[in-house]
Amino acid sequence: MRVSSQDVVVVALLADPDAPTEIAQRMARTLPDRLAARSDHGRRFDVTVVSEPFTAEVEDPLVLMRRIRDRARDGNWDVAVALTDLPLHSQGFKLVVDLSHEHGLALLSLPTLGGFRLETRARQAVEEAVLSLAGARTEEAEGPPGRQPLRPPFTGRLTPVRQGRVDEEEIADLRYVVSGLRGYLRVLGGMVRANRPWRLVPGLSKALAAALATGAVATVNSTVWSLATSLSTPRLVIAMVGSVALMIGWLIVDANLWHRTDEVSPVARKRAALYNASTVLTVGLGVIVCYVGLAIVNLVWALFILNDRLFASLTRTPLHATEYWTLAWFVASVATVGGALGSGLESDEAIRAAAYSKREQERRSLLAEDSGD
Repeated sequence: MRVSSQDVVVVALLADPDAPTEIAQRMARTLPDRLAARSDHGRRFDVTVVSEPFTAEVEDPLVLMRRIRDRARDGNWDVAVALTDLPLHSQGFKLVVDLSHEHGLALLSLPTLGGFRLETRARQAVEEAVLSLAGARTEEAEGPPGRQPLRPPFTGRLTPVRQGRVDEEEIADLRYVVSGLRGYLRVLGGMVRANRPWRLVPGLSKALAAALATGAVATVNSTVWSLATSLSTPRLVIAMVGSVALMIGWLIVDANLWHRTDEVSPVARKRAALYNASTVLTVGLGVIVCYVGLAIVNLVWALFILNDRLFASLTRTPLHATEYWTLAWFVASVATVGGALGSGLESDEAIRAAAYSKREQERRSLLAEDSGD
């Protein structure tokens, strides 16, 4: 770690492409002033964002810290904080952040910060890491740099974050991990957030077109009218749940999104279960958004196209607001099944691109190649 002149600390945010880079760029706008205001030594901070796939083909924190160290030497930075949207594991725990005060390095795994208030939590974590590392830099002239624990709100009584064990051969000298059920749910939420499930609907254009066409035809079908008016609310709920589950299962099976591992260790199986849970939630949230959108479109279409006299003569039920909503609800279930069939026209690559973040796509492609070998 170099020593800057004129008491200016050069901070690099080394971010994986896609979401981590976007978060780092927004963070960098206010980070220098926030760090300067919190610094006890009147320092100024020069923050730069470097977008590089530093996690390519690697998930081992030890190897990643070596990569970050080498990149920091090339960049001549005082402090380097690396951000990735991959979930990292260390000694059976989910890694939040690794710090090396000797080298001025930090490795932050964004999914462990949770799915809510991600950018705020990421900014707080980066601020605490930079101040801890910069503090070690100030004391470097007086002796060996010491470990400076991170402070709340990053680590508090209400968070599942705690210090983890660091082996002697590792570059890191301070580690924070998440543990327990709350930690598991926090990582799971962060993984789903990283996958951006709201991108699933526009990413599956052929499936969406099939669902919209199915809904448009079903809305003007008299048999569907009779079925919708005769079904009770529990049966409509069953139809909704069944169609959504069918769509989720079809997408996961058809695009081979289910993660399988050849390893028999409990850690590997827990990791596979975490990846699969994030897949189900990501695809499930995307399908639910699609279902709600279809119900709204079908309702608007029904309000525009249906004739109340014809509807009443065929179903013996007057066409009121309840009938409009019931019909739109049932047709959304029918259209979702049509969308599931239409998704078969999508390529596996298109479905993966819609369901996963860029880093997660690369990770799964690498696993598939390894399995093929």
